[in-house]
Amino acid sequence: MTLSSETVKTRERYDRIAGIYDRIELLAEPWIAPWRRLLWSKAPEGRILELGVGTGRNFPYYPKGADVIAIDISERMLSLARRKAAQEGVAVTLERMDAQALSFPDDSFDAVVASFVFCSVPDPVLGLKEAARVCKPGGWVLLLEHVLSGGPLGLLMRLMNPLVVRLWGANMDRRTVENVLRADLELVDVTNLLGDVVKLIEARPKK
Repeated sequence: MTLSSETVKTRERYDRIAGIYDRIELLAEPWIAPWRRLLWSKAPEGRILELGVGTGRNFPYYPKGADVIAIDISERMLSLARRKAAQEGVAVTLERMDAQALSFPDDSFDAVVASFVFCSVPDPVLGLKEAARVCKPGGWVLLLEHVLSGGPLGLLMRLMNPLVVRLWGANMDRRTVENVLRADLELVDVTNLLGDVVKLIEARPKK
């Protein structure tokens, strides 16, 4: 796997925090869990690709009977996800892969799903184009993302972004709805879940 320098930095950041990731997320997870449930309730039956599986936070919400392949750039995050999948009896195929350069053929999946991932992908439009490429015609690209606020909060988010990226790897100033439109995707619906910062984005590939 040949990675850009920015992608290598992202992988190293998530390798570094993998061991404490779940503890960092512990307080926020009760708020996030209903959003995860809503996201995965939109996923159709069939073959699903999860981008940025992390430690496996979405495992409880996978559709029953779905054939799920989940990828992540960080091997240390994947090792925790593998352990969790084994402990919880989750049927999932886990692979290390860059969301910007998926190794799957065109039209491989009925849905591509990601939660709080495109804040960290170095080239989010490229990653979204890859999601569109591997999604079947008529399939779904479903995203749960935090984005830059269009209100006064947006200024604070921009000011904090360099520090947050260095510590955490996540950008606070991403415009993911606009990025979906810049990729090969048709925007179907956007639901605001927390002001205008957390959004559920539903899109289809233009095929």
